[in-house]
Amino acid sequence: MNAGSSLSEKAGAGSSSARKPIPPFTAEHEDFRAAVRRFVETELYPHATEWENARWFPDDVFARCAELGYLGLKFPAEYGGEGDPVADAVFVEELARCGSGGLAAGIGAHAGIALPPIWKFGTDEQKLRYLVPGIRGELIAALAITEPDTGSDVASIRTLARKVDGGYIVNGSKTFITGGVRAGIIVTAVKTTAAGGHHGLSFLIVERRDGVESSALEKLGWHASDTAHISFDDVFVPDANLLGEENAGFYLIMANFQWERLLMALGAVGGMQAAFERTLRFALEREELDDSGAARPIGEHQAIRHRLAEIALTIEAGRDVTYSALRRYVSGEDAVREVTIAKLATQRAAFEVTDACLQIHGTEGYLAEYEIERAARDARLGPIGGGTDEIMKEILGRSMGL
Repeated sequence: MNAGSSLSEKAGAGSSSARKPIPPFTAEHEDFRAAVRRFVETELYPHATEWENARWFPDDVFARCAELGYLGLKFPAEYGGEGDPVADAVFVEELARCGSGGLAAGIGAHAGIALPPIWKFGTDEQKLRYLVPGIRGELIAALAITEPDTGSDVASIRTLARKVDGGYIVNGSKTFITGGVRAGIIVTAVKTTAAGGHHGLSFLIVERRDGVESSALEKLGWHASDTAHISFDDVFVPDANLLGEENAGFYLIMANFQWERLLMALGAVGGMQAAFERTLRFALEREELDDSGAARPIGEHQAIRHRLAEIALTIEAGRDVTYSALRRYVSGEDAVREVTIAKLATQRAAFEVTDACLQIHGTEGYLAEYEIERAARDARLGPIGGGTDEIMKEILGRSMGL
């Protein structure tokens, strides 16, 4: 945290929060949560439908988040950040209330997925050139790993970076890259040797230039996100843009996955909570005539009441395992197992919860104006992105010695 300021002061939060802190969150983090929630509800949520329909949100959103200090929460103060990953967790969880999974993903992919490798593995020059303007919202970054024919198998990456005098010539393609249309720099996984498997993987910071082409992909959800297919055609990348050590990129991928999966779990918890609160209000307000002809809220029906109780239980279980994983992660422990459990426990649960909320809304839930159908569509990516449920089960099974 910057000297002379606090998270609550920086964000304009009030002096207290109604929520009792759950470790690793502190009272100050909960004050900060209240400030972030006000920002999301007043500056992002009102535009969600407009940006969803446009299949885009303006770059000014990054600038505004940077102005409030939200893009640099986990990064050290020397680069313009706050050095508080727990505050970043608060931001990600509250961002899920913005009404658009694509908007939340677009902001998160830049600050939470693409910039961290530059901070962790970059040279001082790379950090000043790319991380600092990234935290300021002046330069948008994307992380490019997935390829059309590889899916979750990073060992099968084919994008080739051929060594030449002074740098590399990159040829290949990436797909499903969040922020890949607007990004000015693309942190790209490439093959730098002919070795198979995990060997020979490296990362290059590719600046957008001739030979780098992006096209937006149409998707079931995340409509406001510029998810892209990216092609590289004889793109020259200087030696100075090698991120980390050559042929050691697999370790970078594994290090980055833990925070990405934690962010997905936190976002799922926030999204489930928002959908639940909206549905609970609906159940209390929506009335139907009973057998006597009297109107009463549908929430008084036992079937609805029990379903909402089940949803509340699912959310609390997801929150508990996610916060537990976060505690271990920020304390510096090996949290691979706990992070894997958190992602596995929350992603399909988020889709099932939003689907249940849609069912409770009945026909209204199927209409765009109630926004529950959007939440359900957006949640469907969770069991796929950042490592599929099947990959998570494989990691968890192997951690048991199986």
